[in-house]
Amino acid sequence: MDKIIILHTDVAPDASEDELDTLRQAQAIAEAIISLGYEPVLLPFTMDLNATISNLRFLNPRVVFNLVETVAGKGSMIYFSTALLDFLQLPYTGCRTEAMFVTSNKPLTKKILHAEGIATPAWITSEGISTGVSSADTYLIKPSWEDASVGLDEDSVVTMTHPENMITALQDRQVKIGCDCFAEAYIEGREFNIALLATDKGVRILPPAEMLFLDYPPKKLKILDYRAKWVEDSFEYDNTRRTLDIGPQDAGLIDRLRDIALTCWHLFGLHGYARVDFRVDKQGNPFVLEINANPCLSPNAGFAAALKHASIKYSQAIDDIIRDALQT
Repeated sequence: MDKIIILHTDVAPDASEDELDTLRQAQAIAEAIISLGYEPVLLPFTMDLNATISNLRFLNPRVVFNLVETVAGKGSMIYFSTALLDFLQLPYTGCRTEAMFVTSNKPLTKKILHAEGIATPAWITSEGISTGVSSADTYLIKPSWEDASVGLDEDSVVTMTHPENMITALQDRQVKIGCDCFAEAYIEGREFNIALLATDKGVRILPPAEMLFLDYPPKKLKILDYRAKWVEDSFEYDNTRRTLDIGPQDAGLIDRLRDIALTCWHLFGLHGYARVDFRVDKQGNPFVLEINANPCLSPNAGFAAALKHASIKYSQAIDDIIRDALQT
């Protein structure tokens, strides 16, 4: 029986909830792999690269299902796993190393989007580099590399009175959370995401999802922060809902989001599966927030919800992702 290695983040017992979710993804994918007739082998990607190399060579998998999101707790090293798999010439799922590096570096992603004429919220880096024109005075300070809303909370909100005060706020935030940051203009409006899946018949755009912020106080920003994603029993977690029931009045908007998502797929050279996150302002203008080259595949996450809404079995999607890896 062919082996498929599920290469995942090396999760410590006391890890945060977002990292522990990697193990839930790995288990769900393992069950799907068994149903497809393969033998799954879970393997953590550790900083001991020689040990990881030895394990990969010994197991000699047909394909590696790459679920590595952080290395040593840092999202900035996410591409280490794909670079190593490239070195070993092993087929693996999802995006290649270049796409993984570029899309994980949020300011670099935004720079490419801006250069290609794809709207993305204005931003400022800690070096004082600002791009895009914005009348907004409210900015969100975000980690430049981390995913899963890590480092995003109410303390991330900054009112810009002058570019210099933003640089100071960025530098202070970087010291506090221990990673590079950038500031992004807050777009008041709606939030959507579009998931994409590679199939034998080409890229399939899955049903769109909208994030609903219920009963938020007027002065509370409607953002999908860390608490909304991971902290159960918090106000944010309890009052944020995903819906895939998009009404016909939004058909035109959804068509635009789908077109932009597909453009991003080709622009960044994405493979296997991905997700594009959007904000839409009150005038109906869409802005790309980020490109997620390895979105969460947990059964209760957005990608699985989109699959279900499209009447695609979870195991079928896993098979599509594996087949894409073998053809790449």
